[in-house]
Amino acid sequence: MRVEIRMWPRFFGRGDAFVGMFAMLLVLSGSLGFAADDESSFTPIFNGTSLEGWEGKPEFWSVADGAIVGQTTAEKPTQGNTFLIWKQGKLDDFELRLTYRITGNNSGVQYRSKDMGDFVVGGYQADIDSGATYTGINYEERGRGILATRGERVTIAPDGKKTPGESIGKTEELQKLVKAGDWNEYRIVAQGKKLSHYVNGQLMSEVDDAETAKRAAEGILALQLHAGPPMKVEFKSVRLKRLKLADGRKKLVLVAGKASHGSGQHEFKAGNKLLEKCLKASAPMLVAQTYEGGWPADPTAFSNADAIFFFMDGGGGHPVVQSNRLAEVAALVKRGVGIACLHYAVEVPKEKGGAEFLDWLGGYFETDWSVNPTWELAATELAVGHPITRGVKPFVCNDEWYYHMRFRDSSGKVTPILTAIPPDSTRERPDGPHSNNPTVRSKKGSREVLAWAYERPEGGRGFGCTGAHFHANWGNNDFRRMMLNSLLWTSGLDVPVEGVASTVTPEELMANIDVK
Repeated sequence: MRVEIRMWPRFFGRGDAFVGMFAMLLVLSGSLGFAADDESSFTPIFNGTSLEGWEGKPEFWSVADGAIVGQTTAEKPTQGNTFLIWKQGKLDDFELRLTYRITGNNSGVQYRSKDMGDFVVGGYQADIDSGATYTGINYEERGRGILATRGERVTIAPDGKKTPGESIGKTEELQKLVKAGDWNEYRIVAQGKKLSHYVNGQLMSEVDDAETAKRAAEGILALQLHAGPPMKVEFKSVRLKRLKLADGRKKLVLVAGKASHGSGQHEFKAGNKLLEKCLKASAPMLVAQTYEGGWPADPTAFSNADAIFFFMDGGGGHPVVQSNRLAEVAALVKRGVGIACLHYAVEVPKEKGGAEFLDWLGGYFETDWSVNPTWELAATELAVGHPITRGVKPFVCNDEWYYHMRFRDSSGKVTPILTAIPPDSTRERPDGPHSNNPTVRSKKGSREVLAWAYERPEGGRGFGCTGAHFHANWGNNDFRRMMLNSLLWTSGLDVPVEGVASTVTPEELMANIDVK
């Protein structure tokens, strides 16, 4: 940690002396560690007792005395650098804090990196060295090599040209702040293009990486065990804070439910991955990240989200209504986070989630009121002039289109985005919680809302759509464009005049299908 010493005037009056002494104490106390209120915004991502949430080769990684331990010996070397990977999420803009201790050889913290298979990782690295050369540098593993040495500020232009900036300090002087063989505090801050490494409170290197073809805006987190001489590295107190995205970008978190129904139906993971692929190709201002298998294990998943998209089974088993999650999402909504739900995810129990979904989305599927027949759209109408319908043409699509949603009576603005007239046969099914009821039966020939947008009176947006039971419908260009537009809009971004363009090959459509 850095102790900052300032020179104060030699002579004070009594009052001035007190003020001067108090000011100096503030400087010292502020530099000797992180303030408690500062730490409160960080979330532990290592539990101190096991490698839950982390994966690596078990012969090299373990937990002892509250620390992650990576170790090689002369009898058990690693053939090439190997890594312990945090599997619960990916990093975009963030601040990471941890303490480390190293004996022998070299290590590092990978961030915004790529998993290259077999616990090999490539990307930005905050270097850790048992010697006196590399701790604090920015090194790109399996990439461009050293981006900034200790004491350097470096700007990398779009064409890859490096320009040194104002020096942070001499590398040998900065090295004196590193405690050899003892515990050190590492702090890594990545926001937009700016990457800053701190050791014991002192900035060690800083990179502004604008190289178009090679910089990374997101990627995995991992810890390195270096090939070569025997070594031991320990990490503890690993804690993460996600930061609001820089440069006007927005963050969309897509949550895919667990596998459900038969093959080609309720393909939550494949659908979300397809949307993420399309958004990355056509919406550069939106960072989209998918979590699979239901509610995210990553405790920071929604921390810097501008919008959340739920595509999952609903009803009484809806992940959002379990445990204390309604309150968790309500807190996000209160700060303006957009909420979008697709197909079964628009259904929650009236008594647990109904009121919240009316507040968040403006409407939802209410049992004994809404119905879920399968039918082919005909005579569709799209909202005129709304950003979500930009570039979208009326389309024909056979799906399980729920209708007769429960909508808000007042407050906020609910806009029908997609409407159609269901066949009368869909209103003739036997009565049941999802199949029919007297009110639905009495409205033969009525136009129904199948997708809607909601602008909350206190700020923030909501979107709901009842289709997408059948995965093949993602191949419908207009349905897909409407959904992509809705995700930009819900995230608070402008939708292009012609909507979000995308192409999907048959191979891409079938990628990530769950084995059922």
